[in-house]
Amino acid sequence: MNKNELAGAVAEKTGMGKGEAGSAVEAVFQTITETLQNGGDVRVLGFGNFVVQQRAATTGRNPMTGQPVDIPAKRVPKFSAGKGLKEAVNS
Repeated sequence: MNKNELAGAVAEKTGMGKGEAGSAVEAVFQTITETLQNGGDVRVLGFGNFVVQQRAATTGRNPMTGQPVDIPAKRVPKFSAGKGLKEAVNS
């Protein structure tokens, strides 16, 4: 399912117009992104958690040459599914 299909499904379930639902879906994604950019986390009870984790700098290897490559530290977004979502997928 892509973003347009998601907006269509939201419109169908809520009775909103497709344009309004698309704007709502986009607003949700923007809010999650902005919150994670600012160091916060988003917790949706029964669905899951969006958090930012720090990944340490490491040394890897170039598979072509075997030479060591420095991989810098960075922040990465993570999603962990909540109990309700896990149960819904497994039922």
